[in-house]
Amino acid sequence: MKLSNKIALVTGGTSGIGLEAAKLFRQEGANVIIVGTNQVRLEAAAGQIGDGVTALRADVTKSGDVESVVSQIREKFGRIDVVFANAGMGLAAPLEAVTEEQIDTQFDVNFKGVFFTVQKAAPLLAKGGSIVVTTSFLNEVGTPGLSILSATKAALRSLVRSLGAELAPQGIRVNAVSPGPISTPFHSKLGLSSKQLDETASAIEEQVPLHRFGEPVEIARAALFLASDDSAFTTGSELVVDGGMSQL
Repeated sequence: MKLSNKIALVTGGTSGIGLEAAKLFRQEGANVIIVGTNQVRLEAAAGQIGDGVTALRADVTKSGDVESVVSQIREKFGRIDVVFANAGMGLAAPLEAVTEEQIDTQFDVNFKGVFFTVQKAAPLLAKGGSIVVTTSFLNEVGTPGLSILSATKAALRSLVRSLGAELAPQGIRVNAVSPGPISTPFHSKLGLSSKQLDETASAIEEQVPLHRFGEPVEIARAALFLASDDSAFTTGSELVVDGGMSQL
């Protein structure tokens, strides 16, 4: 198994890509720690993953919460081998409607949350450890109404390069997986009506060369590649899994 006896931390692990990755990591032999903000969803996700999972409630935008998570991992396992910094969110709004609160909320979750996760977990990572960050095809294309979300993901792409360079001397790899449009609850949280979501989904499918949305497990498989020794000579990179949307 690709992650046999590894300790893997997955933020945003209660739904969508994070949950599918946690399931796959567990199937591949890892002891998995999932982090989320909702206790009910944490318990439901843990039930789906089964034995070998630890569910911890925390808000990744708060460094103290992340530090507490890492402290609990240190006490229980003594180390971390894989970090999948996946927690994220987005709000759709045209330029004139973007508020300061919307900017702060998205940067808090998408950028600060990832940064704190890596910052606090890095001391527990030994040589050969892997950090995987979820970016987005939005950091390569211009999308009306998603300026702030796109900017947060572009910031993460830059962060992956910087932290990859900083942690390389320790033998720790930092890479990104860049999903395209994926069938997850994420899109329902953009603040759009059902009609707007349906219209947007149809328009997006037409733009994707493969003419469909991706599935969460397809991103999970890419994250597994970056988390495992299969990608032992890869760092600072972004693995794009978007049906060709940003590439063709």
